[in-house]
Amino acid sequence: MSAHPLRPAITSFGSLIARPEAFLIVIVYAGLWFWFEHETFDWHAVATLATWAMTLFIQRSEHRDTQAIHVKLDELLHSTSAADNSLTKIDDAEPEEIESRREHERSGD
Repeated sequence: MSAHPLRPAITSFGSLIARPEAFLIVIVYAGLWFWFEHETFDWHAVATLATWAMTLFIQRSEHRDTQAIHVKLDELLHSTSAADNSLTKIDDAEPEEIESRREHERSGD
């Protein structure tokens, strides 16, 4: 599978928007919008900002849940002597690589 240079950047961006700093960006954006384009800051603007904020809330919640599941699974892998402990590092791979590994494991090769 060829590695596209944009894939790691997109994956990193997904992790970055799960950070609390992303909410600060929304607040700064709203403030600048209100300051420079006060006449266009109406209910549509509020709805846009609310949608953006809710997306960040959902992303953060999903990221937290996923990280918790990974920690639990890592612990199970480490505690089972027959498990392949190298799988605990698969989180660092790109989604396409993980899918490929899953297909490989399913086929039993």
